[in-house]
Amino acid sequence: MARTNTIGKTATAVFTDLNGMTNVVYHKTAVVSFNNDKIILDNGGYLTVTTKLRMNQTANKFNLGYYVFQKNHEWFVDFNNQVVPFESGMALNRR
Repeated sequence: MARTNTIGKTATAVFTDLNGMTNVVYHKTAVVSFNNDKIILDNGGYLTVTTKLRMNQTANKFNLGYYVFQKNHEWFVDFNNQVVPFESGMALNRR
């Protein structure tokens, strides 16, 4: 089972941009971007195990409070004790 307490290094970069957003890029997609106000989740159209893993590793490392999971071939996000269907580019409000 993959580790979720650190962010994997393969094809992954973590950086903060000039707008103050922390970005986790897997291959060429910012799968997670966040600041104090919002979290943006984007799979870039790739519903892969590793994309979902990078999202969850980011949530754990930065204590973002969400969890992405799959059930019956559909992705969902559990955030603030609410489960919603995953949509690429979705924003979660942190405040």
